[in-house]
Amino acid sequence: MTPLDLADLGFEHGAHILIRRALADLAPGDELVVTGTAPALAVHLAAWCRGEGHRFVPPDDPATTRVRGRITPDAGPPGRDGTDGGMSGSSAPGGSGSTGSTGADGDIPGPRVGGRVVRGRADLDRWAGAERAGGPGPGGIVRRPDPRWGLAARGALVEPGGPALASDLADRDVVWADVAPRLYAHAASAQWDPAAAVPWDAEFDVPAEVEAAVVQVMTYLVENEQAALVVPARLLARVHPHFREVLQLLAVQAADEARHMEVFTRRALLRGGEMGTSSAGGRASLATLLAEPDFSLASFLLSVLGEGAFLNLLSFLDRHAPDPVTRAAVRLARQDEARHVAFGVAHLEHRSRLDPGLRGRLRGAVERRHDALRDTAGLNADVFDSLVVLAAGEWTPAAIASGHRAVRRLRADMDEGRRHRLERLGFPPDEAAELSALHTRNFM
Repeated sequence: MTPLDLADLGFEHGAHILIRRALADLAPGDELVVTGTAPALAVHLAAWCRGEGHRFVPPDDPATTRVRGRITPDAGPPGRDGTDGGMSGSSAPGGSGSTGSTGADGDIPGPRVGGRVVRGRADLDRWAGAERAGGPGPGGIVRRPDPRWGLAARGALVEPGGPALASDLADRDVVWADVAPRLYAHAASAQWDPAAAVPWDAEFDVPAEVEAAVVQVMTYLVENEQAALVVPARLLARVHPHFREVLQLLAVQAADEARHMEVFTRRALLRGGEMGTSSAGGRASLATLLAEPDFSLASFLLSVLGEGAFLNLLSFLDRHAPDPVTRAAVRLARQDEARHVAFGVAHLEHRSRLDPGLRGRLRGAVERRHDALRDTAGLNADVFDSLVVLAAGEWTPAAIASGHRAVRRLRADMDEGRRHRLERLGFPPDEAAELSALHTRNFM
């Protein structure tokens, strides 16, 4: 028998933790003699044993029980051979003699209660069949995690019997990119505060017509950022939590877009005006992004093609912004969008190496979207004109012509960027040029 003295510690203050710790080293059928001075110890111990699957044996004469050699909360667990786990002295209640560190405490006077606990095996049976949910690091990821692992932390020992999680994106190669952990670490360290990172109180003087152009462009950006928030948020809910880094990246991506919506809205309203216009064609183009259910195809249309084009647009606005507030807002947003594009490209590179048919499906997605938008007007004309005005900087014919050329160069830069990214995904140059030309005229 192995002794455990709880002193005055009762179950209401955590006595079960020490008892469970002591039982962990015993084999089924071994006995643990529990003593202590807490008034309700015997009652609570009996109830606890019933709940935990151990057998409780009350003491024959609790009023005269004496313990020599006790295990205190500061000592190690008792040994399975009946020793006191490193404490000196006799280990059995009622035994004789007390030596070593037990000293004056080894022979504890006064009434003590408790009982014997015959170790059961319910706790051992409970974990029979348990398995590790892979390993905690990226190297421990399994290709197809068990749906019954549910929300268990990756690497945890998972008790069998839990409910299956309804995550239909549960294949590593459907969602993964090796760069995901590094991109998430960068994203976490690059977060910025919309209230502090943009110089909202900066003084500037912008003509009313130019301010109206800024407001129109900001209105267009907010509309597009809302679509860019909804797409990763929808995918996030479908990814198996085993792919933790992908979840984290998608969550930060949605948070990024939320910040962009805030700063672009705030800039649009900074001078007290109203928001600009929203075209039906622009909204129709964005609706096709939300309708794509496939993870890789959605990443392709949104991040590789759409947000990739926005990198050029935000650089354009950075160069031609008429005020420091607009410049800071678009510059910060571009930093975030570059990370979104990097993950989209890396994921599709990863999947295309394993799935030779992927490029055909990517092409099909571009063609379907083009066909769906064939009869729409494309980019809101108010947005196009506003971009020209911002690039022109003044209202002379020569300046407007220069602004118009700048917007045409912007479109050419967008096309070049799309073709470059398509070639990275394995498309030959002529096919990359063809697909880039089919991309929506609404930029995103």
